[in-house]
Amino acid sequence: MKIRPTGTEYTPKFKSILTNKTLLKGLEFVSDHSTSFIAGTTLLLASGIRPLAIALTPKTDKENKKHLAVNAFTSGLVKFAMVEAVALPIENAVKKIDKNPQQFLNPDTINNLKGASDKLINSQNYKFASQFLKLSSGLITAIPKSALTIALMPFFMNLFFKQKKEPNKNKYQYMAPIAPTNNVFSPFFERNNSPSFKGNLTNNTAKALGKLLDIKTVQNLINKHSAKTDNIARNMSVATDILLTASFVRRTQKSKKIQPERKKPLIYNNIISTGLSILLGCSVDTLVKKNTKGFVEKFVQANKNNPKLSKYINGINIIRPTLIFAGIYYGILPVFSAYFADKTDKFFNNKHDKETIKR
Repeated sequence: MKIRPTGTEYTPKFKSILTNKTLLKGLEFVSDHSTSFIAGTTLLLASGIRPLAIALTPKTDKENKKHLAVNAFTSGLVKFAMVEAVALPIENAVKKIDKNPQQFLNPDTINNLKGASDKLINSQNYKFASQFLKLSSGLITAIPKSALTIALMPFFMNLFFKQKKEPNKNKYQYMAPIAPTNNVFSPFFERNNSPSFKGNLTNNTAKALGKLLDIKTVQNLINKHSAKTDNIARNMSVATDILLTASFVRRTQKSKKIQPERKKPLIYNNIISTGLSILLGCSVDTLVKKNTKGFVEKFVQANKNNPKLSKYINGINIIRPTLIFAGIYYGILPVFSAYFADKTDKFFNNKHDKETIKR
């Protein structure tokens, strides 16, 4: 009787699942288009799940809930549009380097990053570098994303909740909705007018990325941190969220388009959501990663002869933290963050009122 070694035990049916072509193509797509997958997941949950969760939050000011829900929707939409505008050229350029590294990288760079691997694309250093480049679009667009989110919130507030004009001119009034024009939205929604991500744009982006990787200091940094490839999606997400929240807080404080009494609940909500999602997300991700190690080992064993195995593993390492962080941030936390943001705002307002009365 043959005994299978521990860690590789699976039935033929289970093996067929691990080698399913649709599953493998999906993992390859996520690996090649990591930022697009993250932005798409964000858009899906931000436009539906998070606003619904906020709407169901008990004992919370209705106007605050409206602003928080619109903030979630606007943020998801803007993130998807802006990240895609930056991510697609980078993703296509990296794919071009994958296929023909000799065209875009110096021989010394290839040898340095390749290390002991037979091909550059299979090396740990290059996997780290390529994923970092693709995921960096989220970090690059964090600050302009927060600015555009703040700018578009009044438009969507008027679109979803018609604002009543205040007779008192000293009070804040929302601007009337501006009808979208083709000139504004056509780069994102009209296929015929959208910028081409092929040809010269892809080649020029690949050349620029190649020059970046040719820098010796960059190579040294890659070689130093390449062992952290498994956690790069999570770490980049955390860095992006921190930068995005800090920028959002600053721009909300300065905004003249958001009602003064709605600013603090928005700020509290974003700080609470980001802080708790990072804390819970990292903890849950570490726990899930540890408990799915056996599954990954079986997956590797089942696909050990597949030349794209490294991409499949990378896809798993992107999907796992993305779904965990998105599920926590957009599905679980909104009820708590909206509630505590509202209560925190009322607490400080009451405290300020009492101090004013004493004076």
